[in-house]
Amino acid sequence: MTCFLRDCIFATPRCVILAVALLGVGRLGVVMAADEENKGNAADLLAGDGLAKHWTTSGNWIKEGDGVVTLKPRPGERGWERYDSYLWLTAGDFADFRCEFEYRVQKGSNSGFYFHVGNIKSPVATGIEVQIFDSFGRPPDKLTDHDSGGIIPSVPPTRNAAKPVGEWNRMVVTCRGKTVTVELNNVIVNQVDLSQGQLATLPKSGAIGFQDHALPLSLRRITLQKL
Repeated sequence: MTCFLRDCIFATPRCVILAVALLGVGRLGVVMAADEENKGNAADLLAGDGLAKHWTTSGNWIKEGDGVVTLKPRPGERGWERYDSYLWLTAGDFADFRCEFEYRVQKGSNSGFYFHVGNIKSPVATGIEVQIFDSFGRPPDKLTDHDSGGIIPSVPPTRNAAKPVGEWNRMVVTCRGKTVTVELNNVIVNQVDLSQGQLATLPKSGAIGFQDHALPLSLRRITLQKL
């Protein structure tokens, strides 16, 4: 390859373009391989003592078997404004990241994955939410930003990929620069530009967590990589 590139560079402009293109493909391959390797090495943030080690909350998030954590609202708890009851990741300020997790809802469940939260005492006003909801069976033309995969504020999912109550859903949220992509059960259901509309007024980095809406929710296999 080295000899070929050397000969091309000193031959014609057309060959120079080809050489640059080949170098770009090679670099892309390295980056993709590195990304795949990082995904494989990502630690499950709920495994073992992960709940106590990586998260903080005053909510009733209970560790169950097989790395599962379930929110079991206590008597009298209701609403979504008990922000200290959210499940907050204790580590760091995240801008570009890839977060993968699985969730399971019950009938009427409502929660959300929060990111770029500037103030965990006011996450709704200072952060972005990817909605988690009991959305199975809802017609595509009826979807709002409050259905699974919707981005709050104001961006509904383009497709309904949510599974029925009681089944595990896999969600991947990737933030690179100004673009956020949401994948639900292997379907890209949302992709938005953070520099547009209401999203442009929100922080570009911040805390990560899950909402306590005083409704049941189970989580497992949470992995997170800074990009």
